[in-house]
Amino acid sequence: MVNIPVLKEVTEANTILADYLRSRFTHVLVLNVIASPGAGKTSLLERTITQLNGTLKIAVIEGDPTTSIDAERIAAVGMPVVQINTQGGCHLEARQIQRAVEQLDVADADVLIIENVGNLLCPTEWDLGEDIKVVVASLPEGDDKPLKYPGAFLKAQAAVINKIDLEPYIAAKAATMRENALKINPGLAIFEVSCTTGEGIDVWLDWVRQKLAEKRAAEG
Repeated sequence: MVNIPVLKEVTEANTILADYLRSRFTHVLVLNVIASPGAGKTSLLERTITQLNGTLKIAVIEGDPTTSIDAERIAAVGMPVVQINTQGGCHLEARQIQRAVEQLDVADADVLIIENVGNLLCPTEWDLGEDIKVVVASLPEGDDKPLKYPGAFLKAQAAVINKIDLEPYIAAKAATMRENALKINPGLAIFEVSCTTGEGIDVWLDWVRQKLAEKRAAEG
């Protein structure tokens, strides 16, 4: 019997296409946002878009197994958005991003945000041509989340701890989640925010602006 490494071939093809996409994403900062369902990915996008509107042009790609609910939320705040339905698939792939960007004027954007399918396992290993992978974890999920899903935090360059406004009412602590995340990845940029109250969002937005400026300076 001969074992054919189909998955390896698929992931290698994905990586090649992702590198090609990355070469095309000049002067636009691409963020690949991953999280468990309910962590607040879409809420973070809404806050980011609303507060950067007028200073930066943002485009969004929404990934979900079914429905266009999240894309409708993004469209409601006035941003161009393309919905990708994976029909049960647990992650986005570079080929899907390639098709989606054909429907967006990415060349005119400052930031492209990809909201990946909601889980912390499958999306972690798939390169979408992003500059930065951002993992979002909400405090009610438990401050041990980084220890339970180390791969997501190890692959990410930034982590957003959301729903810190709930800390007085639950056992989990933002400081503990931060400590656990840094155990996994000491180089993580970590932001403690509440998408409900707006606390901490300005620090996150300043970081996004900084990363965009750094990318453009490096490109010349």
